[in-house]
Amino acid sequence: MEFLDEFPEMGRKDLRELKKGIDASFREFSRANGDGIEAFFEPLMHFMVWLEKLMLATPWPIMILIFGLLAWWGSRSIWLALGTVASFLVIGYFGMWEDTMATVAIISVATLVCIGVGIPLGILMSRSDRMQAAITPILDIMQTIPSFVYLIPIIMLLGIGKVPGLLAVCVYAIPPIVRLTNLGIRLVDKEVLEAADAFGASSRQKLFDVQIPLALPNIFAGVNQTIMMALAMVVIASMIGVKGLGVPVLRAISNQYLALGLMNGLAIVALAIIFDRVSQQYGKRLQKHREGGHGV
Repeated sequence: MEFLDEFPEMGRKDLRELKKGIDASFREFSRANGDGIEAFFEPLMHFMVWLEKLMLATPWPIMILIFGLLAWWGSRSIWLALGTVASFLVIGYFGMWEDTMATVAIISVATLVCIGVGIPLGILMSRSDRMQAAITPILDIMQTIPSFVYLIPIIMLLGIGKVPGLLAVCVYAIPPIVRLTNLGIRLVDKEVLEAADAFGASSRQKLFDVQIPLALPNIFAGVNQTIMMALAMVVIASMIGVKGLGVPVLRAISNQYLALGLMNGLAIVALAIIFDRVSQQYGKRLQKHREGGHGV
């Protein structure tokens, strides 16, 4: 006997009506507010398009030099900088330059959005148990719900294009930085906070001069995880019109092109390693600098 046969016909009819009501309400909401929501995100889209065009218009030797310098500045490792330069040279040699620049653009913007929203949200959670109790279930849903499921309302609201793809990436990638910012601030030693109180530090001073500097390892771990999860969404985002390395990977899956999928997949892996190593080393260096400054 089927599971639904256990329920009376009336209950199933009510369930169907509920589903139809939800669908109709969301369609009505989309028609009424879709243009306004799209206008709200339009500056973000213009910034992302501008960044992508800038990277594509800049001669590739200059872009590779910039990436190498950024890698060295973040990590202070000449080997990581040389590895970054070599990776982008290989990417360009195999004809993946344009897709890679599009991917770097959307990942950079998505990471900035996640940092700008996630860190303040994590700070709010750390300062209020009620806020933590309210936000944690939302983060649980964002992390566990299949990505294809939340693509449906995003597409219904905004259609297909860069902004829906960016929002999908942000929804998937923001929970780690929120959680780890909250965790890092809550793990700050209470004795340190008591010492700050004894010196007459205000709440703002304790947050910016004590808690956030001591929580930096956790915060940068959250940034790392956000970048990794954003890169993991590149292929799925390509299904809703986002250009980048995900498009040839999706084409390779559809047509069983092993070499095409493998090369573009390895390019995504190279980007992930570069972003991860540079952000990790920068976080460690910043933490050492803070500790040295407090030690003086």
